[in-house]
Amino acid sequence: MPRGTEIPESVRAICLANVDLQRISTQWDQAVHLIASVHSGHTSAVHVTARYGSAARGDPLYEAVSHLGRLLRTVFLCDYFLNDVFRRELLRVLNRGEAVNALKRAIYTGRVSSHQAKQHEEMQAVADALSLLANILMAWNTARNAAGSDHWAQRRDGAVPPELIGRIAPTRTEGINLRGVFRFPFERYAEKILPSSAAEKMTASAS
Repeated sequence: MPRGTEIPESVRAICLANVDLQRISTQWDQAVHLIASVHSGHTSAVHVTARYGSAARGDPLYEAVSHLGRLLRTVFLCDYFLNDVFRRELLRVLNRGEAVNALKRAIYTGRVSSHQAKQHEEMQAVADALSLLANILMAWNTARNAAGSDHWAQRRDGAVPPELIGRIAPTRTEGINLRGVFRFPFERYAEKILPSSAAEKMTASAS
């Protein structure tokens, strides 16, 4: 809470009146300029985070943004505790994110072998491959869900209710064979996947 705010006795134990509004007001123009630089692409959020991380304590702009962040976090907590719809939607989104992690754990069992974890590039390749497989599975589930929704709409003369759509996630693994042997017909898409190799074959055939 801002300094000097009168806090009710019932919540005094969990509140701190240490937000300096004067600091926020003094550095407001600089803060807006910094945010505009990120939005316009003149600097990156990563660079700003590194520049104004915890090591920047004492910097006037860092202190002002920190105090502003406390106010924004307070507003968020008020919405979270008092707005049931907001809280349910937030928890639903968080569960969706965790469902993706659970899907990746279902796809890749065991541990990454030692020869795959010697360098950062190798670990990145493993992570990217796992993300690709998870995305393929979610794309398949999404297509099937869309077909089911269309069938529902045709039979019931109406679209699936929005409250049900919000509860459908493409991360389920029922009906997916996660331990089988898969063969992908790469030869059908060789020209798109490896256009340079396709061009070499055409040149060799022509000669």
